[in-house]
Amino acid sequence: MQTSKSNPNKNNNDNAAKPVHSGHRERVKNKFLRDGLDNFEPHEVLELLLFYGIPLKDTNKIGHLLLDKFGSLSAVFDAPFDELLKVEGIGKSSATLIKLIPQICRQYQENLDKDKNRIFSYDEAGRLLVKKFIGRKNEFIVLMLLDSKNQVIFCGIVSEGTATTANIYIKKIVRLAVQYNAVYAILSHNHPSGECMPSQQDLSSTIWIYEALNTVEVKLIDHIIVSGNDFLSIAKSGIMPNVFNSEFDME
Repeated sequence: MQTSKSNPNKNNNDNAAKPVHSGHRERVKNKFLRDGLDNFEPHEVLELLLFYGIPLKDTNKIGHLLLDKFGSLSAVFDAPFDELLKVEGIGKSSATLIKLIPQICRQYQENLDKDKNRIFSYDEAGRLLVKKFIGRKNEFIVLMLLDSKNQVIFCGIVSEGTATTANIYIKKIVRLAVQYNAVYAILSHNHPSGECMPSQQDLSSTIWIYEALNTVEVKLIDHIIVSGNDFLSIAKSGIMPNVFNSEFDME
């Protein structure tokens, strides 16, 4: 009778086939499904996100590396694609996944606001326009057009520049105002550098656009400068009383 002998390598092979953190990913996912992200540390947020871009590696370690390099969760998402690739463990797929998040956030916010189509104050216009710049690292110019009842009839990008400047296409702005039969217009652009105060060029551009829109009987009622979650309403600030006056009060 031949007796069976156990294979001394069997357990070793079984163990080798399992990831070092077997079951860890499932526990992290279940924690999120149960509690959301409120109790997650920033590196854990990145760890969970990277599960879907990096199938086998320890993404907890990569999350720490990202935070060490860029300093904060928002800075990781705002980091240039090429800089993300310099972090150990980050490839093109995971870098693309990271860059996708701010864009999704902007689409989500804009979709939530799609039915909020009436503007009652300068601050409300500013809060809506801030969302147009989520995840944008270059300078963009956004035009908002309103009818006589303050209903938003158009709100979109009219120009894109580099990280420091953008060309303003006055003819395009005037053409859109006429096309939508607008009564009022609000101009907005972002300062990627992080400062809301208008430059001399911003003030000069405001005057040019104000005068151009006047030729088609559309009144420019504000120029809003956005930086991150902050914004400045030139009309409300009183910086340009010769352009923005009390004839139009949205408060």
